[in-house]
Amino acid sequence: METKTITTRLMKNEDFDAVVRIDTKVLHRARPDYYQKKFQRLIKSNDCIETSLVAEDENGTIVGFIMGELIIGDFGICRDDATVDTMGVDPEYQRQGIGKKLMADFMLHLKELEVEKLHTLVDKNDDRLMRFYAASRFSPSETFINMERII
Repeated sequence: METKTITTRLMKNEDFDAVVRIDTKVLHRARPDYYQKKFQRLIKSNDCIETSLVAEDENGTIVGFIMGELIIGDFGICRDDATVDTMGVDPEYQRQGIGKKLMADFMLHLKELEVEKLHTLVDKNDDRLMRFYAASRFSPSETFINMERII
C-alpha cells in the first residue's frame, strides 16, 4: 500500500465512532462500553488535561489513535507522569509508521505539558507489542512493579 500523508491532532468527542471502529477491526470484537467510559473521563470531562490523539490521512479519515492521561498524585506519584493505555491503527494502514508517529507526537505533546515520564503496561507474552514499545525507547520500570492477585 502506498504511504500516505498522516497528521495527528487532539482527540475530540466526535471521534468516538472512528476509535471504536478501529479498535473493533484490530481486536475482532466491539468494546463500545469501554470507550464510552474512556471518552467520558478523558474527552468530555473538564477534570482531565487533553492528551489523547488521533491520526488522519489526507482525506481526514481517522486511521489511528492513542489514549492516555496524566498521573497527578495517583499511586503516590508526586511528579507529573503520564500513561498510555490504549492505542490502535486501522489494519489497512498498519506497518506504515502511523503507530510510531502517534507515539512520537503523543510524547511531544506530553513534553509540552512538562511530563517527565510515560508509563504503560504490556503483556510480556505479546512479542509484537513488546518490540513496538522497545523501538519507542520504553524499558522495564526501575521504580514500579505491577502487582496482581487472583480473586
